[in-house]
Amino acid sequence: MDEQTFRWVDPAQVLADTVKLTGLEYMQGLQDGSVPPPPIAVLMQMSVVEVAVGKVVFGCLPSHAHYNPIGMVHGGLVCTLLDTVTGCAAHSTLAAGVGYTSIEIKVNYLRPVLADTGPLTATGQVIKGGNRVIFAEGNVVTSAGDLVATASSTLLVRPKPA
Repeated sequence: MDEQTFRWVDPAQVLADTVKLTGLEYMQGLQDGSVPPPPIAVLMQMSVVEVAVGKVVFGCLPSHAHYNPIGMVHGGLVCTLLDTVTGCAAHSTLAAGVGYTSIEIKVNYLRPVLADTGPLTATGQVIKGGNRVIFAEGNVVTSAGDLVATASSTLLVRPKPA
C-alpha cells in the first residue's frame, strides 16, 4: 500500500497574520513562500507559479492518490484547481480586508487525466472585476499543451471573516 503524509499551517493563524495584506500581496506571499499555503493546496499538491493583478498560474502534480474508482484522476481535482485559480485571480484584485467566495463555477472537461499525464498548469484570469461580483475564467493544460478543462466562475466579494 502506498502512503502520503501532509502537513500544513493552521489556516486561522495564517488569516490572522495576513489580514492587512492586499489580495495581490497575499498571492505574492504564497508564491515566494512568505505566506504558508492553505491546507487544500498541500493536499491537492498545487503551488503558485505566477501572480499578477487579475491573473494567476498554478501548477499541480496529479498522482495515483487522486484516482477515482474508474482508474483515472478524479474530476474533482481538476475542478478544485479551476476553482482555486479563478478565485485567486479575483483575490489578486482585492484590497486588504476584502475577500471572496465562489457563487458558481461551470467546468468543461475535455480529456481525462492520469498519474502519468504529468504536471498540470492552471491559469485563472479576471474577465470583469467589481466590488460586489467578479467574473473569471480558467483553463488547465498538460505539459504538452493539451487542454484538459476550462471553467467560468462568478465570485461574490465580501469582507474577510474575523
